[in-house]
Amino acid sequence: MVRALVELRTGTGPLPAAARRSVRVTLAACAGFYGFLYGLHQPVTATYALFTAVALAGLSRIPGTGRQRAAVIARLLPAACALVAVGTFLAVRTWAAVAGMLVIGFCVAFGAVAGPRQAGAAPGLQLLYILPSFPPYAPDTLGERLTGTVTGVLLLILAETFLLPDPPVPRYRDRAAAAAAEAARCAAVLEEPPHSLPGAELTRASELAQALRPSRVPEAERPAGPGLRERALTHTGLAARTLLTCLQALPPPAPGRRAEPAGLDLVRAVRVSATATAALLAEGRPPDTGSATLRSLRASLARTSVPEPGSGLRHAKLVEVADAALVLRGAAEIAVRGRAATLEAEPEPEAGTGTGPGRASARGPGRASGSQPPDRFWYARQSTLRLWWFRLSGHTGPRSVHFQNAVRLGLALAAARAVAGLVSLPHGFWATLAVLSLTRTTAVQTRATVRLALIGTCAGALAAGGVLALAGEASVLYEIVLPPLMLVAFCVGPVRGVGWAQAMFTLVIAMAFAQLAPVTWQLAEVRFLDVLIGSVIGIACGLLAWPRGAHDELARAVAELLRAAADDVQAVTAAVGRTGPEGAHQRVRHALVMVEAAHAQYQTERQHPAGPGRDWQAAMMAGHEVLWGNLRLLGAQAGPPPGPREEAAVREYGARVAAGLRHTAGLAGPPYALGPAHPGSRTDPPHRAAPLGPAGQPQATAPQAPAPHRPEPAAAPLVYFAAMAWLDTLARDLALLGRTTAEPASDRSRA
Repeated sequence: MVRALVELRTGTGPLPAAARRSVRVTLAACAGFYGFLYGLHQPVTATYALFTAVALAGLSRIPGTGRQRAAVIARLLPAACALVAVGTFLAVRTWAAVAGMLVIGFCVAFGAVAGPRQAGAAPGLQLLYILPSFPPYAPDTLGERLTGTVTGVLLLILAETFLLPDPPVPRYRDRAAAAAAEAARCAAVLEEPPHSLPGAELTRASELAQALRPSRVPEAERPAGPGLRERALTHTGLAARTLLTCLQALPPPAPGRRAEPAGLDLVRAVRVSATATAALLAEGRPPDTGSATLRSLRASLARTSVPEPGSGLRHAKLVEVADAALVLRGAAEIAVRGRAATLEAEPEPEAGTGTGPGRASARGPGRASGSQPPDRFWYARQSTLRLWWFRLSGHTGPRSVHFQNAVRLGLALAAARAVAGLVSLPHGFWATLAVLSLTRTTAVQTRATVRLALIGTCAGALAAGGVLALAGEASVLYEIVLPPLMLVAFCVGPVRGVGWAQAMFTLVIAMAFAQLAPVTWQLAEVRFLDVLIGSVIGIACGLLAWPRGAHDELARAVAELLRAAADDVQAVTAAVGRTGPEGAHQRVRHALVMVEAAHAQYQTERQHPAGPGRDWQAAMMAGHEVLWGNLRLLGAQAGPPPGPREEAAVREYGARVAAGLRHTAGLAGPPYALGPAHPGSRTDPPHRAAPLGPAGQPQATAPQAPAPHRPEPAAAPLVYFAAMAWLDTLARDLALLGRTTAEPASDRSRA
């Protein structure tokens, strides 16, 4: 018994977490329900107190600790009251309730673009509109309904805050701080001969970099919101991973040669900057030193020609390391200090050098103009409303999985409300609730979920009907069994699956409604009929609206990302040594947003056929490398330009990499494309997809691996080595992508 209590208090597995949540929602719901029903004799208020707690803590899945969930629920209180009020008034006519269901269903579901906490709260908010939008139309009871809603929210906030708090988990900032501290340790090792990292250090750096991947971070800790600090924290994690990767890839000096002093000074400045960044992230205190020294060393190295033959690659990689460290420092300051970080003015760089990547000036971090590198911290100069607008507008369209999910659910909820109103279903909101809780993002998942839910509902209805028939109007029995049933329902449901959840929830609502009004065993029959109708509507809408969920959309988004990356690579390498194309990276940035959103949903869906499938994450890594390499290469333009032979070599290699990206895009696209977005791409058979240029003309053969070892040209500038190192990395990514996307046509037809 003691061991079970300890596990309940400190356990991190699914069962202890579900048990803690079950205790909280049961106490909050029962306190409001019993207090209003038997203490104040207000059944309407009791009903709304019960369902508010169940909606926001039972039906919703808000990630995070209890205090984090309490903060989210507190912010949702105005929205919850507004939804109850709107539902109350729109219940006057069926068509008004259906129209409201369509609009509110879409808007609330589309709110998932704001991050996992808002997405988790969406089902509960939907229920708070569904409940009052059904008959009876009673606007005179709005005060009681709002009282119950507010009471339910307040009780739930207290329960989440003080009752059985969840064990703490590392913050994303702490993970980023650990990665920055590891980068400082790696830099310290690289300062000393032989200027390379040992195996243990490489392993530790790789592990800490992988710990920042979104798939390795608890959902509540992912900085997925559209706000300034969330964007900056995401940028911080990516910069930390990039810095660790650059340090691991930094080549030592050529055999028999000593490391140049300027390079060692830069590595030392990187160590100091990374140490200060780690302290800033972990403790929140401003660093004692700025980035002026590192920025000056980086600018000096960028202007300096390669000191001796054989050191060009190390020279370019040192500039990459400095860039990553400066970006990490700038992003971390914004993530910790918010807009206050944009007020810090740093010394202007020497004339002719421009601003190094990551510079935060009084005009805003990374503000770019003229020949300066592109703005890395564009979000720091935008208002909160504009950042939200960027997020919402970026997902407004049929190519966004968030938009698809919102349309699918809005249509299904409106259809269920229309059917319930037109045929006068008793307790018709149960049909709408079934649509809300059983509709999934793919038709296959919805069908499988409905089958289990109907079995569970049937079993629960039989049990509830038996209890109601035997107990009759003995309300004391219902009062006694409701709390333990709720404890079991909200504990077993999340662990054992939808069948158990529907069975236990059927018993719970039967015991609750039996206390509100006299009922018979036929209540269980009505419950099963409503769930059956809602299930049929959910399956129909799932078949009609994007039935394959994120599967096709992810393939389409990856293909678009690779095509955008190809255009970007070719444009940047064609302009090497000159002013880069204006806004060349914006298309890649937007494509990455679409791919990451589709991939996050794809990971939650059951895919067919079973197997490892394509390495979609490899495509995202290639996209990030294109984006960051593009910015690094444009940042290296401050030095002397390359000669004609070096410029031609970069252009030729860039054209080959771009051809490979377009070729891979043709293999990655969905098999059911409506029409070719690009000649020779998705709708061509994989074995005949030809790599084409921007105008549809054949390009050079795609590289299958990095270019073979090339003798370094004498006195080549830094930008040449930066470009060739970038293209080598992309060629490696292409080789990996080629192995995972070159599937037989028969496999594509089944995918």
